[in-house]
Order: sequence, then structure tokens, then C-alpha cells
Amino acid sequence: MKPRNLFNSDDRAVSPVIGVILMVAITVILAAVIGTFVLGLGDQLGDTAPQASFDVVELSDADGNITFAKTGGQTIDAGDLTLSISGDRYEGAFLDEDWQSGEEKVGNYTPASYDSEETVRIIHDPSGNAIFEETVDFSS
Repeated sequence: MKPRNLFNSDDRAVSPVIGVILMVAITVILAAVIGTFVLGLGDQLGDTAPQASFDVVELSDADGNITFAKTGGQTIDAGDLTLSISGDRYEGAFLDEDWQSGEEKVGNYTPASYDSEETVRIIHDPSGNAIFEETVDFSS
């Protein structure tokens, strides 16, 4: 091979063009992956349940009332909460108002329908997560 053909000007242009195409492709793929992650993360943030803690203060099975005290955490719209007793859901059991720490609220359910230890949950409807769960003795 002759030395003058080793560095032909037509062959040298191919390498930079391929390099530019690869860099553009990598940038597009990287932007798509980051965009998908960021958009997916934004959807998850709206579905998180508020952080709060509760205690059962009083059970009045004859009246169908359970009194809960909110002992800490974020202020919650009580209208977003559903009372669940052993899987039975009571929509609208709490009044539609803000529930702040230190306040007590009464949850209403069908009276005298439970006669043993039952699992009581407070469910945050927008997220579908239980934010409180405790076993309560309904027999007394």
C-alpha cells in the first residue's frame, strides 16, 4: 500500500460523523430515561398517605361510635378518611373537616354488629393506605 493512500481525506470524515451521531443518540436516550424517572416520581408523590398517629379513646358499641384521638402528625381532612372494622367499610364515618393533633373525633359504624376482638383501621381514601390499625375488644 502506498503511503499517500493511508491518509485519504475521504476516509477521515467518517469517524467524526459517527462520533456525533453516537453522542446525539446517547443524549436522547439519557434524556428519555431521566424524563421517565422524574415524571414517574411526580405521580408517586401525589399518592402518599399522610403521616399521623391515633389512639382509641372510647368505644360505645351500643351507639355505634368509636372516639379517636389524633396524637401527632400532619393535619388531615377527615372527609378523606374511612373507618374500617374487620373489613367492613363505613364511608363518611368522620365529619368533613380538618383533624389536627390533640383533637378527638367520633367514627360512626353500625352498632352492636361486633362481639369480639376486631381489627379497626382508618383508611386514607385518596391513597388507599391504612394510616391507623389496632385490635379493639368489642365484647365489653
